[in-house]
Formats: sequence, C-alpha cells, structure tokens
Amino acid sequence: MEGGAQYNPRTVEEVFRDFKGRRAGMIKALTTDVEEFYQQCDPEKENLCLYGFPSEQWEVNLPAEEVPPELPEPALGINFARDGMQEKDWLALVAVHSDAWLLSVAFYFGARFGFDKTDRKRLFNMINDLPTIYEVVTGVAKKQVKDRSTISNHSSNKSKSNSKAGKYSKTHVKDEDDGFDEEEDEEHGDTLCGACGENYASDEFWICCDICERWFHGKCVKITPARAEHIKQYKCPSCSNKRSRP
Repeated sequence: MEGGAQYNPRTVEEVFRDFKGRRAGMIKALTTDVEEFYQQCDPEKENLCLYGFPSEQWEVNLPAEEVPPELPEPALGINFARDGMQEKDWLALVAVHSDAWLLSVAFYFGARFGFDKTDRKRLFNMINDLPTIYEVVTGVAKKQVKDRSTISNHSSNKSKSNSKAGKYSKTHVKDEDDGFDEEEDEEHGDTLCGACGENYASDEFWICCDICERWFHGKCVKITPARAEHIKQYKCPSCSNKRSRP
C-alpha cells in the first residue's frame, strides 16, 4: 500500500507522532483534497477504505487481504454511502469513522508494546488535546475556538476585523514590536488550520476563507502573502470545489 511502509512506534511520543501524521493525511483527504477523494470513492467499485499514513499522506484502497491484518482496518465500504446522502453529511460520517480508526491504531501500538496505565493515559491526553477529524471537517473546532474567544477578555479582539488586509495579517516580521506579537499570540493561539488542524503560530502566514470563514496555513492551501494581496475574495479548496451532486 502506498505510503504504508512497515513502521512500529514503540514509545508514547512515537505513537503520538504516528497518530498526528495519519490524522493530518486524513484531514487533507477530507478538506484540501476533497474533490480528488470524492472522485476516488466511486460507489461502483468494491469496498473501499480511507487510509492515513505517518507521512501525512492518504489513500483510498481495498482493505488488507491478510487475516488478521497487520493493523486494525478503517471503516469498510465508505464509497457505498457517497451518493445516498448529502456530501457534507457523508464527509462527516467518514470523519467519525476515521477518528475511531486512529484511536484503534494508536492503542493497538500501546497494547502491542506494553504501555502501562500511565503511558496510556498520557497518550490519550496528548491525542485529546487535538481536535478530532470530525471537529475539523464539520467546523465544530472553529466554533469551539470562537466560543472561547468570546468568553476571553483580551483587549485585542477588536483588531481582527478592522480591515480587509487584516485577514492576511497572521504573519509577522521578527523585528516588529514584541508587544504586538504577544497580543496576536493571545488572540489567535487557539485558532486551528482548516486543512491540517494544527494551531496558529505567529511566525506563519495564514489566510481566511470568505465563504466558510475557516483559517488556513498559507502553505496548506498554496497561497503566499504576495498572492493574497491580489485576492479580492478568497475561497478555500473545499468551498471552491463545492457543487451540486447528483
């Protein structure tokens, strides 16, 4: 299977790194690569699964032939439900099953390599600090961040929407005023990329979709600061690819 080279993480940190890589690949399939993912999940084909790999790549493929398989298998037959429900509901369903698969793989490694109660708890806490794939795909993670931001009393909250250019201001030159950077970090620290699900960092360029209002790393959606200056209305890959399905 492409990207599926044998790899057996043996420590909590290695299992978590494996989890994050697989998670990033599956989020990519369901967001930035959603059009390609949709096309590959042809209901006319046999039972298909969505796999995520530690290399942050994804693949739609038939389940492993060996019984029992080397790793727990993802949900089988995700392609059969594609045309029987609205696309967003189908993607949410795939996201839920993907979350379940990621947990099963992580704790399979934990059981295989003898993690004790403390190790299992630490692994779960590390995983639990990340939003689920379902939360990223459905926008729940963004809403949770927004709710926390509303409760917060940071004085910099008003500055976010002051101007159109502010949408592209999530990148800073190192020698700017330190206080400004600290305010930005406080305000946007819980913001999550709609593509990879990772947190905001003040040294990275971000851009906001005018349609779904999700934020993205520029590198995740292949938008540079220079290119962003010439975009009047930015649509993320998911919103750009949305169209009525038969």
